[in-house]
Amino acid sequence: MKTLLSKVFASTCLRSVILLFLPLFSLSVAAQDWTPLFNGKNLSGWIQRGGAADYRVENGTIVGYTKANTDNSFLCTKKDYGDFILEFEFRVDDALNSGVQLRSESLKSYNNGRVHGYQFEIDPSPRAWTGGIYDEARRGWLYPMTKHPSAQSAFKNNEWNSARVEAIGPNIRTWVNGVACADLLDDKTLSGFIALQVHAIGKDASKEGKTISWRNIRICTKDVSRYVSPEDRRTPQVNAIDNTISAREKAQGWRLLWDGKTTEGWRGAKLDGFPEKGWVIENGILKVLKGNGGESTNGGDIVTTRKYKNFILTVDFKITKGANSGIKYFVDPDLNKGQGSAIGCEFQILDDERHPDAKLGVKGNRKLGSLYDLIPAPEKKPFNINEFNRAMIIVRGRHVEHWLNGEKLLEYNRDNQEWNALVAYSKYRDWPNFGNAAEGHILLQDHGDEVWFKNIKIREISDEYMQRFQGRGDRPRGAYRHRDRR
Repeated sequence: MKTLLSKVFASTCLRSVILLFLPLFSLSVAAQDWTPLFNGKNLSGWIQRGGAADYRVENGTIVGYTKANTDNSFLCTKKDYGDFILEFEFRVDDALNSGVQLRSESLKSYNNGRVHGYQFEIDPSPRAWTGGIYDEARRGWLYPMTKHPSAQSAFKNNEWNSARVEAIGPNIRTWVNGVACADLLDDKTLSGFIALQVHAIGKDASKEGKTISWRNIRICTKDVSRYVSPEDRRTPQVNAIDNTISAREKAQGWRLLWDGKTTEGWRGAKLDGFPEKGWVIENGILKVLKGNGGESTNGGDIVTTRKYKNFILTVDFKITKGANSGIKYFVDPDLNKGQGSAIGCEFQILDDERHPDAKLGVKGNRKLGSLYDLIPAPEKKPFNINEFNRAMIIVRGRHVEHWLNGEKLLEYNRDNQEWNALVAYSKYRDWPNFGNAAEGHILLQDHGDEVWFKNIKIREISDEYMQRFQGRGDRPRGAYRHRDRR
């Protein structure tokens, strides 16, 4: 009986403590200091930049009307904001694409004042990327919603939708109708204005007069860290801070294959050390310099100092016009001691429009993203010659995949009869057992053209992990779900 009474007393005390603190918690939440960005009556505090779309105040709502033959239009706050929590409601016509700018700028020194910066995407199309993060007029997509497919259904067409954005330091997170959508790490711009976009419609008169509406726009800038939402590990995080590994990436097993500063971990493919010419490191970018256009005739290829077996490799690259280069794997530097590049499977890097190699080979198997001289990548692929693009190579035993900017280009299985027959009809036919090695070095190619590299990261897949899938075929089921289309 005494024990029972003790338990009852303890339970009563616990309830009392909870009841005591509940009002304090409620007061804390209620104390969040929200500031309206729109007074519901006029556009005081806002200024229009960019195009000539029409912004009106109707029934306590800001309504943007599309106009043909004008640029993207932006209704911008006159104030800049750094760390904040932003909430608003929006409704968009099905035919439109729109967004809300975050930490954005308009500078005379940048494209003559063109509005640029982060954008909360509003996308009513079947693509369903609402809640993603786009870098307007700068780097393009940073967080397309194919990074987080389960959140793509949060947006409701032809209805009012609620949005929340938390921008704290380099971390920007978004929600649509209470569903966590994007989680981005990026330090490009840490302060700027907020803007409501009416997207350009070009000369399409059928889209003129369509509307995008916003209401209940409010912002919190005081004690912001007290009100941030708990981290949701179900929302994939994208780290766009150059040459860094985030805490979450580290926990997942990612590490830098190049540190962004030194030549540590790399050497010349035919040298004991790093090339003394032909390669430079500038502002966190590893550059192979322009030579005479020949294979390995300037500084020569560089390779990792160690070999890799099962892995996910990502490399951001930017090419100059007409350039040729490549990322190779399963490389054995001892195979070719003569002229030309070291031997290995190659993710082709090429300006398909300008380099003659694009017209050689078979069915385009020497074009960008292809498994060079063996398997062609699709003709249509996401690529911007003026920006950095992300190559990803996945190796899981005999199964290999090539990805470009989040889109899978091709996949294949090696070390089998079909593979060996494919090699036999390629330029690699004279190299014994080509592509079948269990492990090899990773290589960045010098092909005589200037190409830039950064954010070289690798996630090794352990032998123990691979053993779990023995007997399930070449491709482990459910091991990794790379469905993004960045």
